[in-house]
Amino acid sequence: MDVSQLIQEKLNELGLEQRDLADAAQVTESYISQLLGRKKMPPAPERTDIYDKLGGFLKLPPGKLAGLADVQRKQEFKKKIQSPPLPLFSEVRELLLEKCKRNKRPQVRAIFEKEPFGELERLITQKVLDVIKTAAREELKREDWLRIVARESGRSYRQLRVAVLEFLDADVFNITPNSCITFLDPLIVSWDVDLASFGLEIVLNRKIASVRLKKFEFVEQETGRPSDEEPGLRDFLKDRSLSEDATREEVEFLKQLRSQNGRQANALYYYRELQNLRDPLHFRRK
Repeated sequence: MDVSQLIQEKLNELGLEQRDLADAAQVTESYISQLLGRKKMPPAPERTDIYDKLGGFLKLPPGKLAGLADVQRKQEFKKKIQSPPLPLFSEVRELLLEKCKRNKRPQVRAIFEKEPFGELERLITQKVLDVIKTAAREELKREDWLRIVARESGRSYRQLRVAVLEFLDADVFNITPNSCITFLDPLIVSWDVDLASFGLEIVLNRKIASVRLKKFEFVEQETGRPSDEEPGLRDFLKDRSLSEDATREEVEFLKQLRSQNGRQANALYYYRELQNLRDPLHFRRK
């Protein structure tokens, strides 16, 4: 049994309609219809509040829907990694470049075009998404924040809630132009990257975000403090924007990595190793 089947059975049992469920979850009826019709993947449990709302309304045991969703997503993920990821939509790249500092834009565009969906494009896209997702996740339960973003992006409150749920479930491989227009455009004012150090500075819209500026430095720093632990891994785990979605198995893998030749790995090294671990292009099919 999957999420759609269980929800449909409970609706029939309780004599309820899809619109009743949409009202309870504060989403559009179209979203519920696509979810039940399996046209949309159930969102990740840790990134949404929808399962609590749906489960309570359908009188299901706490965690029942979330557990089914987790199993279903893992099964789909196994299928997904067997095929290589597609590059970003051209519209997504253009909107991302529009937010780049004007004096840096031609150089960054040249790199993006020379290495489509290469390391720099993926790194910048991922960090911008992380910043927006952090803001959206923190503010998801605040109706006034959702209404502000809805107004800025020309959406209704319920449409915006659906968009948030879908956006939180997206990554660099499947982010859509629609999500970018809804979130990246109104939340991000600009970003700038130091191409020598990969330092990244992201300016957020003060009317919408509680934090105006985010900076990420990826150069190695000498701490002068000896430790049995790898400092870079410790920094990586402390920086939630880098490690928030890392699984326990992935962290255990990263703990086995050690610096070589007297050089000390930094947080970005572990972030990149995590992305490499997840990239199906780096593995052969059995």
